[in-house]
Amino acid sequence: MATIRRCTIKDLLSMQHCNLLCLPENYQLKYYLYHGLTWPQLSYVAEDDDGKIVGYVLAKMDEDSEEKGHRHGHITSLAVKRSHRRLGLAAKLMDQAATMMVEAFDADFCSLHVRVSNRAALGLYRDVLKFEIQEVEAKYYADGEDAYAMKRSLEKFRRVPAGDLKALPAPDGSDSATAVEEKS
Repeated sequence: MATIRRCTIKDLLSMQHCNLLCLPENYQLKYYLYHGLTWPQLSYVAEDDDGKIVGYVLAKMDEDSEEKGHRHGHITSLAVKRSHRRLGLAAKLMDQAATMMVEAFDADFCSLHVRVSNRAALGLYRDVLKFEIQEVEAKYYADGEDAYAMKRSLEKFRRVPAGDLKALPAPDGSDSATAVEEKS
């Protein structure tokens, strides 16, 4: 069992350790600190029952996106230790970061890069989380491997303001709906 929670400064060394165990792209501690201090709402950890970090998502907002007319978040790094894979933790971490990108920054979409050879991650991003490949960035990684630049709409993470509710779907999932009236 694992719990998803917002990361704190105290988690940064454990996040870095998880990164070193799981991924070929590694970051200096100051990069984690920069994310944690600049966008504290966006990075999350998965913690096991013993309080050990078994996964994390490191996320940020694209600093140039508002100039281009779209606010968008970016996943810098996602890792889950082998012992805790295939439990849905990566998807939960990603969805939590996406939710907060919308709630805290009104983001329209989220982007990330993934190695073209990383079939497991590509399956998660494309098939489970519904990211779409935008382009291939040649020699993106330090070792010369290409990356898929991927993008995911965050529209499903928007909460409908109470005044905008016209109808609620029927509890059984059918097309019939129950009207919702505002009380004055």
